[in-house]
Order: sequence, then C-alpha cells, then structure tokens
Amino acid sequence: MDPLLLLEQTFNGFQFGIMLFLIAAGLTLVFGIMDMVNLAHGSLVMVGAYLATTFIEWTGSFIGGLALAIPATFAIGVLVEIVALRTLYRRNHLDQVLATFGLILFFNEIVRIVWGPISLYSGLPDYLSGQVEFIPGAPYPVYRLIIIAVGLAVAAGIYLIVAKTRLGMLIRAGASNNEMVGALGINIKSLFTFVFALGAVFAGLAGMMLGPLTSVEPGMGEPWLIQAFVVIIIGGIGSIRGAFIAAILIGMVDTLGRVLLPEFLRVFVAEAAADTAGPALASMLIYILMAAILVVRPQGLFPARNG
Repeated sequence: MDPLLLLEQTFNGFQFGIMLFLIAAGLTLVFGIMDMVNLAHGSLVMVGAYLATTFIEWTGSFIGGLALAIPATFAIGVLVEIVALRTLYRRNHLDQVLATFGLILFFNEIVRIVWGPISLYSGLPDYLSGQVEFIPGAPYPVYRLIIIAVGLAVAAGIYLIVAKTRLGMLIRAGASNNEMVGALGINIKSLFTFVFALGAVFAGLAGMMLGPLTSVEPGMGEPWLIQAFVVIIIGGIGSIRGAFIAAILIGMVDTLGRVLLPEFLRVFVAEAAADTAGPALASMLIYILMAAILVVRPQGLFPARNG
C-alpha cells in the first residue's frame, strides 16, 4: 500500500475518533453522572447540524453561524431536560429508553416539519476549503485539521473543568452521591440541567462540524449514537479520559480496517471477493474490539472511579 495513502487514512481515523469523542463526551457525562440512558443524544447531533446550517445561511458567515448555533443548542438542551427528562431520573433504565426513543421520533418529525425531508448541504468558506502538506505529496484538508484541533481543545477544556474547578468538583460529587450534594445546599436540579445542556452542546458541536462533510438530513445522528455507546462501554462508563482514548482507538480501527483489511484478504482470496468481504468485515471490527476488551476488563479500560 502507498505509504502516503496510509498516512492520510491515519489522519482520517484520528479525525473520526475526535468526532466520536465530541458525541460520546456528552453521552458519558449524562450516563455517568445522571444515570440517564439517553437514546435521543444522536438527535442533538442532528439538531446542531440543522441549526448551524441555517444560521450560516442567514448570517453568510461560517463562524457567525456556529457562534449562534452553540448557545441555541444549549438552550434546547435546557428545555429538553426540564420538560422531558427531569421526571425520568428516578425511573428505571427501560422507562428511560422508551421515553428517549420517543424523543427521537419527536425530533425527527420536528425537523421534517421545519426544514422539510430534503437533505441540506453547507459549504465551506474559502479559507477552510484548502489543503496543507505536512509531507510533500501528502496534502490534507484544512477543515479536517480544524475538526481535530476543536476536538482536542474540547477534551482539554472538559478535563480542566472536571478536574480543576469547583463546578467539576460538584459534577464529580453529583456522580458519586447526588443526594448528599443536595443536602449540602447545592441545587442538584440546576446542576443536572447544566450537565445535560453541556452534553447537548458537545453533541451539537459534532453535528455542526459534520455538516460540511456530509448531508444534513433527518435521522443523521442515530448511526453515531450506536458508535458513541461503544465508545463509553470500551472506555468505561462515566470516564471522560476513557471516552477520549476509546474514541481515538475506535476511529483508528474502523478507518484503517476498511483500508487494510481488503488488502490483507487479497493474499488469501480473489480480489473481487476481498473487495466485497473486506468492508463488511471491517464494519464489525469495532464490535469485535469491544467484545475482546470486555472479556479482559468488564468495566472498560478506565472505570469512572479511576478516570
């Protein structure tokens, strides 16, 4: 295989992992701290993508559109938590799954009513649509590098907030014993609302970043939700560090597997058969990886008490 192509796919795998982390970070905060199974998390990815596309069109500015979409997504997260999810915290996980599945249907229909069933597309400004050559002969899109930089900045920001601030102390304490935090005079409802809205922003930001790379359409967040759950299971439920490492690992395995597995199979079978079977087997790799890790570490790589 061409080494330059392998290098490019490695960057693509890292960028894919960063995108997964943006989604999984909010999911692991909500799941780990609030013990809430939120199947509608993928819908927040979709909402962020639609809001960003709309605001970019209204303002004529990519940065301006994102600047408006981020607080709008936060506000939607606050509204959803107060109206729909607050009554579910003391219910069992089956009730939460059923209720949040209903939210998926609600969001998909609202999107169809407001924006219509036709896919939307948001282009990139000229200053983000070029390429950079790290190595001569191996150009890489500027926008994908921006995604990587944003994801790393978010990861660093989450770490600093959770590990170094009073708010992070309250979040960690709420994850351990929210009743005791409430007894100390902290408004646990407001804390949970903020955590959920923050998770919505991370998911929405991933959707905003995805918009220029793919079509913006109803239901676009659901496939990402499945992979995000794989991330938090591998990384350890409630562990931000685990989510980051697992997301990068899955991004690399998935992307490089789709490139290298067909090449490997061609050694043993005909080229046509390898090209057919390779992508199918590659799509299974992350689930095989999850099963293998859970055999060795049933609580994930970095359980929350260590992460």
